[in-house]
Amino acid sequence: MCFLLVLFSPLISISQSKLGDNINELRSDYRILFYNVENLFDTKDDSLKNDAEFLPQGLKYWTWKKYQDKCSKIAKVIMAVGGWELPEIIGLCEIENKRTLNGILYSTTLRNSKYQIIHRESPDHRGIDVALFYQPDRFFPIDTSFLELKYPETKYSTTREILYVKGTTHTDDTLHLFVNHWPSRWGGQLESEFKRVAAAQLLRNKVDSIFNTYSKSKIVIMGDFNDYPNNKSLAQTLNSSVSNKTIIDNQLYNLASNLEKNNSIASHKYKGIWGMLDQFIVSGALMNNNGIIQCKPEDMHLFSPKFLLENDKSHLGQRPFRTYIGYKYHGGFSDHLPIYLDLWRNLEDDE
Repeated sequence: MCFLLVLFSPLISISQSKLGDNINELRSDYRILFYNVENLFDTKDDSLKNDAEFLPQGLKYWTWKKYQDKCSKIAKVIMAVGGWELPEIIGLCEIENKRTLNGILYSTTLRNSKYQIIHRESPDHRGIDVALFYQPDRFFPIDTSFLELKYPETKYSTTREILYVKGTTHTDDTLHLFVNHWPSRWGGQLESEFKRVAAAQLLRNKVDSIFNTYSKSKIVIMGDFNDYPNNKSLAQTLNSSVSNKTIIDNQLYNLASNLEKNNSIASHKYKGIWGMLDQFIVSGALMNNNGIIQCKPEDMHLFSPKFLLENDKSHLGQRPFRTYIGYKYHGGFSDHLPIYLDLWRNLEDDE
């Protein structure tokens, strides 16, 4: 990764000068990033999707120049989160298609990064998907599947899928990764809750099948869940608890719970109130010194450098520097802040 110091040194030096305390000075052995990039659409019409407003002639006058600028901004975030090395794994949501993923990797300063892509078109009516980037010399996929979400009493999926990837790291640890973007709260939180409960049950079923095969499986669940850690979908249906002194291998732990309590800001701001919609949930086995890489409850971080924030003119404090405010182009990054998870080598097991 030393090539990054030469190739990206101007951008890295600018980014790091603005990071302050938002990123660890000591880079972890394995870093996983999740980022809701807020409506990354290309400028071409897809007749099968409802993408009309993100066209040059659409309501948001989405041009090639704006699209390229957004890709460059996402690349800047990825590099800044990585520190001196790029993140090993990146989960993304609100991307339209493979073309936009290529735009992030091949038309920006990430063009020499060698990231590989895992993605497929989802049945989401707007055409927004989830995807995964991974470094091929640090993660080796074994199995990939896309879990289709069908609501009760429906035959077809009409929303984005949950991406599941099983693979091994360069340390020979096996990781089970899930990338999520659960149904929105459009129409009201309670009125739409059944959709997120259905997503939680779909995910829970897959997690149980993994634990039934091996109870010490290392699972990392990331995503924008459109619910908070204490909501029914996450706390009850998925059964992801707050980490405590007794960690059980085949139990899920929501690392965002403590982060939400201890921070003055969170990953998303709605009507002046910060909330942690973006979360990492891990299995206890990942915190119980099983294998070489591991994490602790405090190893989930919110990435909130100054360049991702702006003054909130409608409410107090700051807010994410987003691409659009309504239909007005604002030129920012996203309405969500990124989160990342650090995994560390267990030196005792590595001897």
